Formats: sequence, C-alpha cells, structure tokens
Amino acid sequence: MDLKSKLIGMSFLQFFVWGAWLITIGNYWFGTKQWSGEQFGAVFGTLGIASIIMPALTGIIADKYMNGERLYGLLHLASAGFMLYLPQAQNPNEFYWIVFGAMLCYMPTISLSNSVAYHILKGANYDVVKVFPPIRVFGTVGFIAAMWLTNLSGNKASENMFYISGIAGIILGLYSFSLPACTPQRQISERASIVEKLGLNALELFAQYKMVLFFLFSMFLGAALQLTNMYGDVFLDEFKNMPQYANSIVVQKSTLIMSISQVSETLFILAIPFFLKRFGIKRVMMISLLAWVLRFGLFAYGNPGDGLWMIILSCIVYGMAFDFFNISGSLFVETTTDSKIRSSAQGLFMMMSNGFGAFFGGLISGKLIDAFFTNNGVRDWHNIWLSFAAYALVIAVLFGLLFKHKHDPNDTRLQGGH
Repeated sequence: MDLKSKLIGMSFLQFFVWGAWLITIGNYWFGTKQWSGEQFGAVFGTLGIASIIMPALTGIIADKYMNGERLYGLLHLASAGFMLYLPQAQNPNEFYWIVFGAMLCYMPTISLSNSVAYHILKGANYDVVKVFPPIRVFGTVGFIAAMWLTNLSGNKASENMFYISGIAGIILGLYSFSLPACTPQRQISERASIVEKLGLNALELFAQYKMVLFFLFSMFLGAALQLTNMYGDVFLDEFKNMPQYANSIVVQKSTLIMSISQVSETLFILAIPFFLKRFGIKRVMMISLLAWVLRFGLFAYGNPGDGLWMIILSCIVYGMAFDFFNISGSLFVETTTDSKIRSSAQGLFMMMSNGFGAFFGGLISGKLIDAFFTNNGVRDWHNIWLSFAAYALVIAVLFGLLFKHKHDPNDTRLQGGH
C-alpha cells in the first residue's frame, strides 16, 4: 500500500469510528433507554470538556516524548475499550462517565490525525496543501459510511452502534502502528515556561478586540453545531409517533437522510476558495451564520410528507453552515496571528468552538428542552427548532454589527495558502 493510500485508510477510519454513534446516540438514549434531555446534554458536554483538556496535553507528549503514530494508536485502542464497555451502563450516570473516558481518548486524535498526516507527507516531500485535502475528504466519506451501516443494519437505536465503533477503533489503533514513524520534534525548548509548553501564550490574543469577538462567536457557533449533532436524527425518528408518517422513508432511514448533510459538506469545501476570494472572510462567515438560521428554520417547518423538501434542503444547507464557518474561521486565525503563536491560536479556536461551545451548547440546550419544550415525554420539535433558529439569527445580527474586518481581494492568503 502506498503512502497516500495508508493515510486515506487512517482518515476514513478516524471518522468512521465517530460516525457510527455520534448522530444516532440520541435514538438510543431517548428511544431505547427513555432517559432525560438534561442528562443527554451533559453526555454531549463530554466532547467539549475533552476538547478543552486533552489536545494540548497530547500535543506535548507527541512533541517531546512519544512517536505521534504510536500515541495516536494507543489513544484509539483506549477509546475503543470504553466504547465496547458502554452498552453495560445501567443508568445515565454510568453512561456519562464511560463516554467521558472515551472522549478523553478520542477527541485529541482528531487534531493528532492531522499532525501525523502532515508529518508523514512532509517527510516524503509531498506538497501538503495539494495532497492533504483529498485525503481528508475520505474522513467525511468514512463518517457517512458508518452512518449508513448503523442505519441499514437496523442499529440506529441499539447498543450495536457502540460495538461497531469499538471494533473499528481497535482496527484503526492496530493499523496506526504500521504507519511511518513520526518521531518527536522537540520544538519546545526545555527552558520554555509552562505557559508556552501548554500553548497558552496564544491567550494574549484576548487582548485584541477583534480576536475576543471572533473567539466568542466561535463558541456560540460551536454550540449551534452541537445542537444539530445531538437532536437531528432524534427529530426525524420521532415522526414515527405520528400515524401518517410512521412508515415513511424519513423515519425508516433517518440516518441516511441526515447523511445528506455530510455529503453536502464535502461539496461546499470545494466552493470555499472562490467565496473567500470574492466576498472575504467576514461575509463568508455571515453566510454561514445565516445558513444556520435556515438549517434550523427548515427543520421547524419540515415533515416527511409535503415538507420533505424542507428537511432535505436543511441537510444541504448544513454543508455551507458548517464549512463556511470552520474553514474560513481557521483561515482567519492563520492570516491574522503571529507565526510564533499560530498553532496555539488554532488550538484556541478549536477549544472555543469544539470545547466551550460544545460543552455549554449540550448542557444548556438539554435543560431548556426539558424545561420548556417537553410535555409528558413528548418533545415539541417545531418550537425547539424555531428557538434554535432565533438563537442563530441573534448571533448573525450581532456578528454583522460588532465584527469589523476589511477584505482585500488581492490577498493570496485568502485562497488558503501562502
């Protein structure tokens, strides 16, 4: 197997492991176990906590003490162990702590997989900017494949989704040991302060008004992303409680319908360079924010009958909502921060969106849905999605008013490279 094929396999399995359960866990939680929304929000909060704690620590280990591919493999084997044990949880509290253990091991592998791929490609003298994106696309393909497997095998509400994830995690963990060695770079000086070692020197960016706003909006948008991951598939599946929709394709193949979102994601990635060059980062991020309003609003009025087109369009819009913020946001950090703290700044961006955003989004939404939108175990999805749409609209208006950034169409960095 050639080098690029090996990395394609790694990327595919990296997100296959996640896709096997991330979108469908709500069906298991609410449908099979009949547990509460507030507790479910806390479970999704584990992704955020792990994203805050672990990437910096594993980055230090990979940089100074252990080969990147070995650390990557060990983390996946540990995460797989937790996933295989997860079905044994007898109550929400046990379930929470097992998922938390799994996420402490899995979440840092997302950034570590990129680091390993970059290291291997650079070592083989590949142009990373050209070669890596087509490899990364197979990660999304893996996520979609796992969603389809979980749904088509009849396991979108069963404990088997965790076994599928665990087995794939073991395969990936063992597979990673066959990758070329990613030896520690030891780029952090022994005399560096603890602040530098933990990448916290990027916190100086919080002294800049524009960056403070950017990171705050990153957190708010990270919460929006978590809402769609947590509740999208559950929303579609619960149409089974309406007799006229009980046997519809939306109910039977809800995960396949949701996977349109990931297909859309792969297509909108290709459009980003054009949009950034033409409209600039602020407008592209505004497009993303308005796309989130559409995403939630279309779900509010969609149904498996004459409103099916709204559900499908919402899934298509998701690609724009997700990519245009995450990719352009990352590029904004890349082009506006000093090279000495750029990696740390990227970590800060991910911490605010996938960390604090995911944590607060999961926790608060669960409490609100239980308190205001659930009656005798029945969720009022129309008003849930409308409230989410209103949230995204407020964020969009505030971002447009407060965030100032001048677009230079001649800046080649806006096309994604230097």
